[in-house]
Amino acid sequence: MIMYVFPGQGSQKIGMGSDLFDKYPDLCEKADKVLGYSVKKLCLEDSVRLNNTEYTQPALFVVNALNYHERLNNTNESPSFVAGHSLGEYSALYAAGVFDFETGLKLVKKRGELMGRCEGGGMAAVLGLKEEDIRWVISDNNLEDVYIANLNTEKQIVLSGKKDKIYNAKSYFENAGASAYIPLNVSGAFHSPLMEEAKKEFSEYIDQFQFLEMQIPIISNVYAKPYDISKIKETMVKQMTSSVRWTESIQYVLDRQVTEIIQIGPGNVVDGLIRKIKREYTVKPVINIEESIVETKPVNEVENINTQIHKDNNKENKTDKNVAYNLGSQDFVKTFGLKYPYVIGGMYKGVSSADMVIRASKGGLLGFFGTGGVSINNIEENLKKIQQNLSSNEPYGVNFLHHLDEKIEEQLINLLLNYGIKVIEASAFISITPALALYKIKGLKKQGEQIISTHHVIGKISRPEVAEAFLSPIRENIIEKLLHDGKITSEEASMAKNVPVADAICAEADSGGHTDYSVAYTLLPTMIRIRNRMKETYNYSYDIKVGTGGGIGTPEAVAAAFLLGADFIVTGSINQCTVEAGTSDSVKTLLQKMNIQDTDYAPAGDMFELGAKVQVLKRGLFFPSRANKLYELYRHYNSIEELDERTKHQLETKYFRKTFEEIYEDVKNYYDEDEVKKAEDNEKHKMKLIFKWYLGNGTRLALNGEQDRVVDYQVFCGPALGAFNQWVKGTQLENWENRHVDEIGIKLMDEARLYMNNFINKLN
Repeated sequence: MIMYVFPGQGSQKIGMGSDLFDKYPDLCEKADKVLGYSVKKLCLEDSVRLNNTEYTQPALFVVNALNYHERLNNTNESPSFVAGHSLGEYSALYAAGVFDFETGLKLVKKRGELMGRCEGGGMAAVLGLKEEDIRWVISDNNLEDVYIANLNTEKQIVLSGKKDKIYNAKSYFENAGASAYIPLNVSGAFHSPLMEEAKKEFSEYIDQFQFLEMQIPIISNVYAKPYDISKIKETMVKQMTSSVRWTESIQYVLDRQVTEIIQIGPGNVVDGLIRKIKREYTVKPVINIEESIVETKPVNEVENINTQIHKDNNKENKTDKNVAYNLGSQDFVKTFGLKYPYVIGGMYKGVSSADMVIRASKGGLLGFFGTGGVSINNIEENLKKIQQNLSSNEPYGVNFLHHLDEKIEEQLINLLLNYGIKVIEASAFISITPALALYKIKGLKKQGEQIISTHHVIGKISRPEVAEAFLSPIRENIIEKLLHDGKITSEEASMAKNVPVADAICAEADSGGHTDYSVAYTLLPTMIRIRNRMKETYNYSYDIKVGTGGGIGTPEAVAAAFLLGADFIVTGSINQCTVEAGTSDSVKTLLQKMNIQDTDYAPAGDMFELGAKVQVLKRGLFFPSRANKLYELYRHYNSIEELDERTKHQLETKYFRKTFEEIYEDVKNYYDEDEVKKAEDNEKHKMKLIFKWYLGNGTRLALNGEQDRVVDYQVFCGPALGAFNQWVKGTQLENWENRHVDEIGIKLMDEARLYMNNFINKLN
């Protein structure tokens, strides 16, 4: 197997292509027409302009293309892979047939113009330090605006950033043991977030072009894996701000039995990098070569890892166990129209926002809008926004949070039915309520003798008895009540007795927000066994899918979930520290800095009197301790008047910053007449409403980002985000402004898949 690689900027030299221009006059004529000048004269005579980014990039693209055609004419061989270093990736795209010569040159010309305009940036090569060393130097010394641009070899890494920051960083890397720190003669901070404006303009420009299917797998600089054919434009654009993962790219093909890597184009820079990578790397062969192009296949063509592992365990001959597996259930993927068995759970007060749901859906993930604590009118506005931005076949859902008031549940379900919502995430339920049952029943249809459901319920569950309720048909007394009230038909009532409430359940381990402190390693296997037993009991003709959530913030955690048998995963905490999260920048900055030990448990505002707990951020905040103090006071006293004067003064001046009377006026404006009457008649109930005001106010302060009240922020969060922060430390994702929910999800799944493949290969 052979691979062609194409050099990028830095390989240009006067005289390049001298023996090729006259051999390919048609291509040169097309180039001159697109560029508006003679590319031959540029390469042979104009050394000044040739080293100007605006001219360098198109000149290299042309010369690379001429060398490629010359290679084909001389050998007539077809490579197994192609790749290009930075700019060279466009030559690889051309070689793979993604676009024609003129289109490629137009793209490169625009790219060169945009990058040539960038000023105030700088780059430097660091020799002698590995990637992890580089990241630690950046992190430990708080080197802002310094990024890893090129991972050329294990110990040759190029930094990019603001010019003064790059210059001032030299001593830090030399002190850490770098053998050399070499500033590069460039004006832009290429392959860094500082190229964002150029990236946006290039993204708009590229939209006018249509691309063809690749004929040869192209190893992406961004992902160090083959291009996904569904994301060609996105990947090309993203390359401008992402690191060039050259070392991993070469290692990827070496693992797949590529024996010869041939540079196509001028100079020997790339060739030298490859020789060095080969010397420093021990090949880890992947037996199934077809995995190399798995990114160009639809997800549903790749086998479920759980199914395949069970098959392997039943085989006497296990020689094929080194195949590359996909994670999770492809039935789940197909049912919900996804690319990955990955769910973004609903978060209170619309933190899982409409923007988050839309972004997730566009990325092939299932996102749930968080309705908890959101007014019905606000929910409706967000549903309109989601539906205006998504097509009817793009996946999304709405969170349905259990409420003690059945009227509020029914109001929300009626809204969801009116808007044709096909998927809900039922959370915090301890039993099946009439509203939840109504939603499920109104989606039942007969297809021949089979009952199908067009309304899908995914239950988030942490208790076995609740799982049994979700995995059973709806109780007859609820069905009869709905029938009696005229909310369902007799035919619907009959069908409801033969199907489970849930189409899928998520075994929810300890997580942000409501929690039962469950551990995934005990909870998920238990839920799977309950599912199997209930399927047998009720003779269901299909499997109800079982996924898991809570504590998932790293590839290893994702892999562990699937290894335990999960059909899908649900993430939560990690998504609220993203651009799309519907909370304040102030909260996101706090979350970005948290570690795994930086959470605590506090009373749940919606079930305060029941002693239910939520997990919240504690780093830098007084909220958890203050909320717990309020609950203890509620437990031991029957009214505000029973509190001692010192405690009352502390609550009014430190906790609330309002008098009890002022808070009670707010309470009366918030709750309905029945609730206010209870408070008037019962002093303990009144105290409860005043104390709950503090919890709700903590959420409001956080969502609004009120800087003078940071210590009273209530931020629902689990330790998964701390683990995620550690995983991305020193990378572009360390800053929440670079975090997008779809990219995080896809990165987690891709890295978990690689982790699992390596794990399985080690077992063999």
